[in-house]
Amino acid sequence: MTDTRRRVKVYTLNEDRQWDDRGTGHVSSGYVERLKGMSLLVRAESDGESGSLLLESKINPNTAYQKQQDTLIVWSEAENYDLALSFQEKAGCDEIWEKICQVQGKDPSVDITQELVDESEEERFDDMSSPGLELPPCELGHLEELAELVASSLPSPLRREKLALAVENEGYIRKLLELFRQCEDLENADGLHHLYEIVKGIFLLNRTALFEVMFSEECIMDVIGCLEHDPALGGLPRRHRDFLTKTARFKEVIPIGDPELRAKIHQTYRVQYIQDMVLPTPSVFEENMLSTLHSFIFFNKVEIVGMLQDDEKFLTDLFAQLTDEATDDDKRHELVNFLKEFCAFSQTLQPQNRDTFFKTLSNMGILPALEVILGMDDVQVRGAATDIFSYLVEYNPSMVREFIMQESQQNDDDILLINLIIEHMICDSDPELGGAVQLMGLLRTLVDPENMMATANKTEKTEFLSFFYKHCMHVLSAPLLANTTDDKPSRDDFQTSQLLALILELLTFCVEHHTYHIKNYIINKDILRRVLVLTASQHAFLALCALRFMRRIIGLKDEFYNRYIMKNFLFEPVVKAFLNNGARYNLMNSAIIEMFEYVRVDVKSLTAHIVENYWKVLEDVDYVQTFKGLKLRYEQQRERQDNPKLDSMRSILRNHRFRRDARTLDDDEEMWFNADEEELEDCEAVVPPSDNKTTKASGGAGENEDLMDPISKFMERKKLKDSDDKEVLGKSSSLSGRQSPSFKLSFSGSTTKTSLSSPPALLRPGSPGSGAKGSPPTAATVTTKSGEGQTAIHTLVRSLSRAVNFKHRFNHKDQVGLVDYPDDDEEDEEDVGGMSKEETPPLSKKSKLSS
Repeated sequence: MTDTRRRVKVYTLNEDRQWDDRGTGHVSSGYVERLKGMSLLVRAESDGESGSLLLESKINPNTAYQKQQDTLIVWSEAENYDLALSFQEKAGCDEIWEKICQVQGKDPSVDITQELVDESEEERFDDMSSPGLELPPCELGHLEELAELVASSLPSPLRREKLALAVENEGYIRKLLELFRQCEDLENADGLHHLYEIVKGIFLLNRTALFEVMFSEECIMDVIGCLEHDPALGGLPRRHRDFLTKTARFKEVIPIGDPELRAKIHQTYRVQYIQDMVLPTPSVFEENMLSTLHSFIFFNKVEIVGMLQDDEKFLTDLFAQLTDEATDDDKRHELVNFLKEFCAFSQTLQPQNRDTFFKTLSNMGILPALEVILGMDDVQVRGAATDIFSYLVEYNPSMVREFIMQESQQNDDDILLINLIIEHMICDSDPELGGAVQLMGLLRTLVDPENMMATANKTEKTEFLSFFYKHCMHVLSAPLLANTTDDKPSRDDFQTSQLLALILELLTFCVEHHTYHIKNYIINKDILRRVLVLTASQHAFLALCALRFMRRIIGLKDEFYNRYIMKNFLFEPVVKAFLNNGARYNLMNSAIIEMFEYVRVDVKSLTAHIVENYWKVLEDVDYVQTFKGLKLRYEQQRERQDNPKLDSMRSILRNHRFRRDARTLDDDEEMWFNADEEELEDCEAVVPPSDNKTTKASGGAGENEDLMDPISKFMERKKLKDSDDKEVLGKSSSLSGRQSPSFKLSFSGSTTKTSLSSPPALLRPGSPGSGAKGSPPTAATVTTKSGEGQTAIHTLVRSLSRAVNFKHRFNHKDQVGLVDYPDDDEEDEEDVGGMSKEETPPLSKKSKLSS
């Protein structure tokens, strides 16, 4: 559709009582079969005739529709779901309004069709039995009667509607304002108090037609005057009119040629003042009664922004004067404040409209203008410019980044917009650094990779971060480097410490999100050493910021960072801070202990570095186990380095375990596998003899040969290298100063090919052989000596027993096979030794593993 009369915007009221823009389209009315009735249809204008539906709403005979400001239709479809159509032209609004009234059987001249009520049937009958509400004569003697009538009508929706119609049809508001002027002239305090209650009640009627009369140019100041005489003030009226006429001045920094726009600005300012300053704070029950007033202000602001945005001459003159060097400071101050107010108004717009708004400002050159303004000496002007810049960054940081990189090709680093922002953050004169905190937040948004876009031709993240670290990082880190040249901060006053804490917060953010850019900068500029100087600050919050910075670096587990820390002994200031803190249990103590605990658990290289260099000063700390744990972890690492064969044995045993199926173990199996080492000291493994008949009964020899073949080969190779392994373990024992572990493992029967007739209890403690019925079991025993050899053999026992048991349990169900064994390397074989044939009777211990 191209008919502009039907062009509308669809709004819904959100939970915060703010209108959300749902899109622009064209409205029509027609019968909808699915809804079984006449309905309002709005199709998105961007999609043409067959565009997507923005709205499909049945015109319910019982729904109350309101017509507001000649171009708005508002209604509620559910208890908490309000809708509004904002028409481009009054004619289109009138046309759709007639359709709604026709369906509901109402007169199109009314501004509200009806309103649902929640009263009892008796009250409803009483109200509907009377044709209308009769108002008393508008005279001084009847003001008290009128005030009581208004107060009694507010609780009932139907009575409120009748009162509103009566006030509107009889032109009652203008008559009341005439009485107000008389009461003021006569200084009639009682009359003024009654008028206050009456006018306040009219506001709570929540009717647009009444607001249009009250907020007209000839009536609004008298309405404000009525609200000055609150009886609760004890006869001392407020001076709102004096403020609006004498103190508040409207300045046209750029002449506004459109009289309608000028009148709309005046009206919106005064209505906003009434809402914020004049009307008493509404109670919980009255808050919803002012929804129409909120809507009135909202749509006024939307209209003002749209009219200014469409006035190209106005915006062109605005930015030309902003950037003109001949513009005097006072004029530029006014221009900046206007632009700030203009951007603040834009926050009421919905995303689509706000997108158009900021694109218009960008095309007009708002960023170059801000660059000029931020270079001025006027603190107030710079503050307003910072607020405008924050609107732009929050709306579209990519647009700001693109401008910054483009200007770097023409300007020096000192006058770049982003460096001006950093300098203003550093030079903030506020003792609490309020402006610096705001600017740091903007910088963080600009360098956040999460809001950077990537396209096929370029990556914004790579380009901008490379630019930032080349042209801006030296400006940001300058105060840090200047204040950390010695072992203690050069300046340790509160304001400087706050500034350094802000810089450290931003640098910590960079460590977490910028990977190699910040890594290169920290290592090349030795930033961490400088930061750790701040652990000696008298301000605990700054010292904690420095510790947090180092903790983030360690948390990355990056060996480049770790080598940098170890090479420069950067734990030294941390240890000093810990010792200087003494026995005090505070955040400093907890933060340092947590850092060492993290190193103990996760960072081996730093564990060795700390113990080797700082153990003597930390060994006496015994109120936590962190430092003793560090020493223990260090000794374990050294033991593995000094005795690599034992570590290699563990690797072999891990590599020769069988893969477990996803199914869980039986409870008895879990108990056995979790048994203590002491229970397995004299474990005995029993292997049943080979039986071809029973083998065939259990599924054929091939499967069991596949099962035992890798085990038999493994054991055979160990047996053949028995003597070599003993020598290896003997040498290892002599190096470690302990007796070499020795153990014996023997099998009877064939060790190359074995057939099993039933689930064997291979290498399990106390399990009898389970071969063919009546066949005596053939035993294989394992005996162990020394703790280490015992542990290794127990691991082997568990591994082999799991394998055989799993093979039998799942062989006939899912055919879950064993792990494919790689050929055992020679170096792996050297780690198992001391095997020889030896037969011993099986243990009598009852088997824990169920068959």
